[in-house]
Amino acid sequence: MTRVVLLGSLPGPDTAPTGLRLAALAGSPTVGERLNAQLLSLDPRPAVIERSDLAAELLALAEVAESATENLFVIPADSVIHDELIYQITKAKRGALALVAKEPRPAADEVREELAPIDEAEPEIGERSLEGLMVRARVGKSRVISVGSAHHAVTRPNAILLGPLHLNARHAPVLAEACRELAGLAHLFGPDDDLLQIIVFALVRKGVSVGIRGRRDLFYRRIFTQAEATEAATEMSGMDEDRARLNNAVKGADGFFTTYFVSTYSRFIARWAARRGLTPNQVTLISIALGVAAAGCFATGERLWMVAGGILIYFAFVFDCVDGQVARYARKFGVLGAWLDATFDRFKEYVVFAGLAIGFAVSGQGDVWTLALIALGLQSVRHLLDFSFGVANRRKPPGQLPTLALSAPDDRDLRKALERRKIERSGGLRGVLKMWTKAGKFRAVHWARKMIVFPIGERFAAIAITAALFDARVTFLTLVIWGSLAAVYTFTGRLMRSLA
Repeated sequence: MTRVVLLGSLPGPDTAPTGLRLAALAGSPTVGERLNAQLLSLDPRPAVIERSDLAAELLALAEVAESATENLFVIPADSVIHDELIYQITKAKRGALALVAKEPRPAADEVREELAPIDEAEPEIGERSLEGLMVRARVGKSRVISVGSAHHAVTRPNAILLGPLHLNARHAPVLAEACRELAGLAHLFGPDDDLLQIIVFALVRKGVSVGIRGRRDLFYRRIFTQAEATEAATEMSGMDEDRARLNNAVKGADGFFTTYFVSTYSRFIARWAARRGLTPNQVTLISIALGVAAAGCFATGERLWMVAGGILIYFAFVFDCVDGQVARYARKFGVLGAWLDATFDRFKEYVVFAGLAIGFAVSGQGDVWTLALIALGLQSVRHLLDFSFGVANRRKPPGQLPTLALSAPDDRDLRKALERRKIERSGGLRGVLKMWTKAGKFRAVHWARKMIVFPIGERFAAIAITAALFDARVTFLTLVIWGSLAAVYTFTGRLMRSLA
């Protein structure tokens, strides 16, 4: 469950801008009616911070945050947004995530005043506007660096905070404390300072890492006039939200084989299955059946059946991807499904090992059971290490960012503290890990790192290709050699991360 907080006037047909009508959308709802309907699945009774003086709004928000036991989703009441964007923001794993829009970069031929390097730039009160909001935030590649206001100067502002903010429940006490402190400083803020911007300003200065994301192929806009409402509805109706939802059903961190040889079309199978009422668990059963059939083909030891087994194990993996994509596309998640998927991934792999070993013996080529057991043991150890490291990593407290007093007139001290933190973290093991992370910007290195860990897509591909073209001995040698390299690489990396 998520606690929804609406910032602004109480939505209703007589309250501007929430009463403005979106004529181009089905049913011609008002801004408020549409947003209320979208948020019902998250919170049937959202908290409403009615528009009044800033101190009263901040104190009301502090009360909501103090009583919150769930994650908070804070959104202005004058928002027009795609359902899929709400879903993506609220399901993000970041402890805090804000939707931002960066200032467009000037064209190459546009004359620009020479700017000093960022570390030499003087803080400023941002006076530029974008989409009706003041450009008073500095964002980096992944998070908000600093936020300013009519009183608080920020170094080289380059973005606006559009509106939606998702906050993990662990940060709710920080938000409550910050809002109460801000209420006493309300006189420092100007009429053009947006409440959402002020909230993020406080969180950042309190040391909360606020991640960022853009709209990408989805729609979000704050509405202030009927002309903007009409324009927003027209633009939104021309966008393919379903395609964005389908693309989002594919995990972004998949390996090379999965990305280029499965996900290019498996998403369309997932949409077809979801629209016909197939559940993720039913798709998982199809994957299991194909895996068992592949093992049966391998167990014959005959070349034609080995090729058939290779084809079947490939499609077993395809449907293994499809079940997760159906779950994400149709938003049908369950503990049973997650358990089945994780458990039977291993089952399919190990039953195929048995089929290959049996087929090798049946064909009179010898005994590869020792190699099969080594491959099975190696994979079991790797899965155990993956699981245990994941559990330990989730228990690790997040790194503390520098803080700054809310009354400080600019962000100089904050940026200096961030620079010192960066220098401190650039030495030793942290420096090596950071350098290796940066190397990932090169495409070849990125995919090499994905493949060396021997993820499930590459394992199933290796089994399918080597079994179809060669024999079980080659398959097991490939699994053992590649798996050993992957185990050494993964263990070394995780040991370094644990010690850094």
